[in-house]
Amino acid sequence: MIPDNSSTISTKSGNSGYLSPLQSCIKIMMDYLISMVFLLIMSPVFLIISVLIKMTGKGPVIYSQDRIGKGGKPFSIYKFRSMVYNAESGEPMLSATNEERVTKIGRFLRKYRIDEIPNFFNVLKGEMSVVGPRPERRYFIDQIVKRAPEYNELHEVRPGITSWGQVRFGYASNVDEMIRRLEYDLHYMKHRSLWFDLKIIIYTIEIIFKGKGI
Repeated sequence: MIPDNSSTISTKSGNSGYLSPLQSCIKIMMDYLISMVFLLIMSPVFLIISVLIKMTGKGPVIYSQDRIGKGGKPFSIYKFRSMVYNAESGEPMLSATNEERVTKIGRFLRKYRIDEIPNFFNVLKGEMSVVGPRPERRYFIDQIVKRAPEYNELHEVRPGITSWGQVRFGYASNVDEMIRRLEYDLHYMKHRSLWFDLKIIIYTIEIIFKGKGI
């Protein structure tokens, strides 16, 4: 188990951790390499998951949703559909554990974070990184910023498939929890490094194998 340094977490705003030009280049190269290799290896799984989703309900296999990325720029994030078709037709809602909108196959996909595999296509498009603060929707960001304006610091970097907030706090089912998770992401912003990214990836792999994705 990797030692946890979350005791140093602070919500106070400050300068973000600095990556040298070389480190930034390495991070980008690793993002593309990991994404291409992972998608190639997982291509047979894509087919199996697609068939299972189609067999258990109507609607597309992969759905897209608007999220806010680096510099506050919106982009469409891709995920395997884990909810019933047209689950959200009105006001945006955060999904909660064991809610009725999640399909049976969707629960399995979320448990092992398989639903997020299509995020790697976002990495190849340059919209996301393997590691970075998870992107949110504008609807929820507007609510968060009213209470925690330092949230905007997260938009200084590309959002990630996995994050310090997600591995140490987990999914947030309401704005209060999103603000609590923000503490971990701000900690990441202040201590960014290639080593920290590797640490988060190892934590993520551990979570996936233990089936603690939700």
